[in-house]
Amino acid sequence: MTTSSAAKKAAWFQQVIRWHWISSAICLIGMLLFAVTGITLNHAASIEAAPVTTTWQGTLPAHIRAGLTDYPDGETPLPRTLRHWLRSETGTDPGTSAAEWDGGEIYLSLPRPGGDAWLSIDTESGDWLMERTTRGAVAWLNDLHKGRNTGTAWSWFIDIFALACVVFCVTGLLLLQRYASSRRSTWPLVALGLAAPLLLIILFVHT
Repeated sequence: MTTSSAAKKAAWFQQVIRWHWISSAICLIGMLLFAVTGITLNHAASIEAAPVTTTWQGTLPAHIRAGLTDYPDGETPLPRTLRHWLRSETGTDPGTSAAEWDGGEIYLSLPRPGGDAWLSIDTESGDWLMERTTRGAVAWLNDLHKGRNTGTAWSWFIDIFALACVVFCVTGLLLLQRYASSRRSTWPLVALGLAAPLLLIILFVHT
């Protein structure tokens, strides 16, 4: 091997090492989160949760209720003044999701990680009712793992995190290849990592 090709190979290997440690740093906390929640999801039936339900109800002030009867039936977000008032009263942000306007009644579903919520308003009388249920920290973390009702930003995070994990694994494989000649157990262990889940699927997972 010439000096030039050896230098290029060394430079390429340094890039592999750099991308491996950068991706490992990016993935560290996320991998711990997803590993722990993978265990809690796998044993979800064994982990007891005590749902806590909070209910608010009342009558909308006249200035908040004004104009609600003018909206046509269909799906439309709540007016800004109504959203702000509800947030100040309940501590729950209704957001800008479309509510169902149907025959003088407004219904808004507010799913969220680790719980659920809903809102009902009578546009004629102004009577309103909101109910929020939370199922605890474990349920919240499990929903983060699944990306359930977590919004666009968290969905993007999962995609970017998954890409960083791919970089981490691929660069790790290249490092294994680089040092395999001095570590005879490298490829048998890699083969075991492939064979173990395949055998479990074939023998014990019903498809």
